[in-house]
Amino acid sequence: MREVSIGALPLDRFAAVLPEERVALLKTAADRAAHLLTGRTVWNVSSTERGGGVAEMLQTLVAYGQGAGVRTRWVVVTGDERFFTVTKRLHNLIHGFAGDRGALDASDEAHYREVLARNLDGWQERVRPGDLVLLHDPQTVGLAGALRTLGAQVIWRCHIGTDRADGHSSRGWAFLRPYFEDADAYVFSRREYAPAWLPASRVWVIPPSLDPFSAKNAPMADESVRGALHRAGIVERLDGDGNVAFVRRNGTSGLVRVHRELLVDEERPLPADAAVMLQVSRWDRLKDMAGVLTGFADHVDHFPDGVHLLLVGPDVRGVSDDPEGGQVLGECRQLRAALPPATRARVHLCCLPMDDVDENAHLVNALQRHASVVVQKSLMEGFGLTVTEAMWKERPVVASAVGGIVDQIEDGVSGVLLHDPADLDHFATLAADLFRDPGRQVRIGTAAHERVAREFLGDRHLIQYGELFAALVAGSRSASR
Repeated sequence: MREVSIGALPLDRFAAVLPEERVALLKTAADRAAHLLTGRTVWNVSSTERGGGVAEMLQTLVAYGQGAGVRTRWVVVTGDERFFTVTKRLHNLIHGFAGDRGALDASDEAHYREVLARNLDGWQERVRPGDLVLLHDPQTVGLAGALRTLGAQVIWRCHIGTDRADGHSSRGWAFLRPYFEDADAYVFSRREYAPAWLPASRVWVIPPSLDPFSAKNAPMADESVRGALHRAGIVERLDGDGNVAFVRRNGTSGLVRVHRELLVDEERPLPADAAVMLQVSRWDRLKDMAGVLTGFADHVDHFPDGVHLLLVGPDVRGVSDDPEGGQVLGECRQLRAALPPATRARVHLCCLPMDDVDENAHLVNALQRHASVVVQKSLMEGFGLTVTEAMWKERPVVASAVGGIVDQIEDGVSGVLLHDPADLDHFATLAADLFRDPGRQVRIGTAAHERVAREFLGDRHLIQYGELFAALVAGSRSASR
């Protein structure tokens, strides 16, 4: 297990995007939490510090926790290929998805326990009685019992789930149930994700949020969009040279590096005048990158001539907890290679570097702002942080009506919902219609930004966590009397 170093961020910065009354509520909640948690540490434990929405949210939530005066730390479990294959299998099953259809037998359970037992080394010196530990997702929940024995109060934060329990999800829950029953509280993104047999008094619903000041979501001038995408070799030189500077999470300056091979199997970047339909996500079967590619390619004549599809994911070598990524990327490469040349020229695969999380975030920001339409055609989705990101940037989003996405998008108002993710004909029609109506793009984008500002910024998220911590601390004090 290794610790991730995160610097503090001041809560005062929210004054730039929130009404005064919301800033005041946040400060009051922060003062209350700092007083209540005096002498305690809030620990976060996850499977990776880079790649995916959980890592991105922790980068900012940990920083704001420290900025609020709460001692907040973050550690990452280490595991081998088999461990992450098992936990990826659990990830798919809990989403109600068959995944690789592999077994979850006694030897898998023994290996899961063995890896997490090794990750407990040193916790006797780390954690103190009364500390709060948030375990994120299936990769970490097996630590719950041992950490409670050390005197910590344990919260399992599950970022995934399905609205409709089925045989797959039941199988996944059956594997994990003996571990997370040791937790003091459970946090889900939606009430529907919590198994029915969990005690309602210990279930909390806290949807994710985005940080409007991070390198991924901060305001970005057109010249910075131009400079970043050209320097990275993704888009041909646009008007002028552009600006390649960005601000890192710690406040220091960075420069976009020169990249030559981010576009997979291509020698030239996208045309500068191309209208871009973009999906950004992991190379994960549940994100259905292959379905987006097929839906666009099979209906390319529905779209205006200048529209190109750009599928963007991480460099799979930089995401240690997802062994499926390389396979999904390989399948997309094969699909693209089989397309007729004229169609293939309008379909692009891009792998962003993972060795610099701030540069990666800056490039995603530039890509989302450069896109005309953003899509998220997931088969299952716990929440859909990339949907929120694009909405914040006033981009019209076409997304599957699954999981937390239906909580984010008001269909036809702040986005467009695809009610059957498998219906590629309808998917292409919804997306192509947006490209043919620029005025509607603007109206939906404006409403999308306003909805995120109301519902999905970090102040609400932080206040809800403060309420959870207060309830747990109060309960522990009552029990000790």
